[in-house]
Amino acid sequence: MDNQYFVGWGTLALINAAFAQGKNRTGLNWFLLSLVVGPLATLFLLFVEKREQ
Repeated sequence: MDNQYFVGWGTLALINAAFAQGKNRTGLNWFLLSLVVGPLATLFLLFVEKREQ
């Protein structure tokens, strides 16, 4: 496979982790989930509510 595919998938996972932390969720869990399901995790993060601390 092309290396750009893996770089893009990894970058998306990092973006999802940061996005999840902005919603008071665990960034590491979302990073790992994003490595598996990729863009579906991004879609799900768009619709989850922000947690209160």
